[in-house]
Amino acid sequence: MENLVTVSSQLLFAAFMLYLAGTLLFGGAIRSPGKTGGAAGGSRRWGNLAITITMAGFICQLGYFVTRWVASGHAPVSNLFEFTTFFGMMLVGAFMVLYFIYRTAVLGLFALPVALLIIAFASMFPTEINPLVPSLRSYWLQIHVTTAAAGEAILAVSFAAGLIYLVKMVDQQRSSKQTFWLEFVMLCLICMLGFIVVSSLFSALKYEAAFNWVDKSGTANTGASALVYHLPALAGPHEGELATAGRMEPLFYVPAYINAVKLNTVIWSVLSGLILYVLIRLIARKRIGALLKPLTKNMDADLIDEISYRSVLIGFPVFTLGALIFAMIWAQVAWSRFWGWDPKEVWALITWLFYAAFLHLRLSKGWHGEKSAWLAVVGFAIILFNLIAVNLVIAGLHSYA
Repeated sequence: MENLVTVSSQLLFAAFMLYLAGTLLFGGAIRSPGKTGGAAGGSRRWGNLAITITMAGFICQLGYFVTRWVASGHAPVSNLFEFTTFFGMMLVGAFMVLYFIYRTAVLGLFALPVALLIIAFASMFPTEINPLVPSLRSYWLQIHVTTAAAGEAILAVSFAAGLIYLVKMVDQQRSSKQTFWLEFVMLCLICMLGFIVVSSLFSALKYEAAFNWVDKSGTANTGASALVYHLPALAGPHEGELATAGRMEPLFYVPAYINAVKLNTVIWSVLSGLILYVLIRLIARKRIGALLKPLTKNMDADLIDEISYRSVLIGFPVFTLGALIFAMIWAQVAWSRFWGWDPKEVWALITWLFYAAFLHLRLSKGWHGEKSAWLAVVGFAIILFNLIAVNLVIAGLHSYA
């Protein structure tokens, strides 16, 4: 089993590096002008090489998935590390299908970095294989979770296409609401990158700081119950006392009802993201959107708009099956009720309602182009909130994930 886990980890790392190489090659594919973002001449060869490398990465990640499944004895989607890596794999798979339909290299230049961020983000969570909790010991685990993740991944491609459309169409020469919110989206993505960079740095340094603290029931937690930080404590726990010598004291302490470790992680993510953002702006001396705009100059805006719409058109029914219908069937089997207003259920419903509204506005109200692109961006923000905030911060029946 240990050998399989090692092989699984190596395959995931290989997939990550191949996706990174694919991203760079897709960048080469759009250097030469072409009506579809680099589909002619030498750029076609770059594009073919890029998609081949991406396919090799996908095969490696599929190998990771299979070997981890064999090692654990169950579908590897039972915790945040496994689910998030599977989400990233499905995003790459959805991108590849759309690439072979439209042959649009710039989509790879935007979609693959999102997948890389998601996979790198997953690696920040515990990677150990643990026995399934009783409520997860069901064949519905692979049916419900994998289908829901596949639906979200296809919907995420619409975000990549929508982002391309906005980068291309929003006027970066003047300040406006559009430029502000587009830059805010870029900042949020950079904050994810900042979290990955900071967590990797302190993980390499094997940083740990334990705090004795008092929970909201008034119980003192010491020893094995102490809170362990893997990033320097900026926010300390309620009535916290540093138990590890040589570590920095927190800047402030939080009330007992706030999870201090998670808040500390959020603060570090925002701070590191802001630092990275400022450094990029100082070096480039322009907005991130303006920095990326030349990459989209040869793109057909109508084609990108169509890709974004088609992604939602395909992803919405898949998400409906996995996140709602299959989820309700499993809930009925496991908890004798198909709906219970658990936070995860509520946010799955909010996601479904949002994309239902997206399709309604697109088909009935004619919301094409920029309006549709902004909807795709907001939809992905809801998916990320569901993935990160609901899983990490809001307690519920799905907290075991």
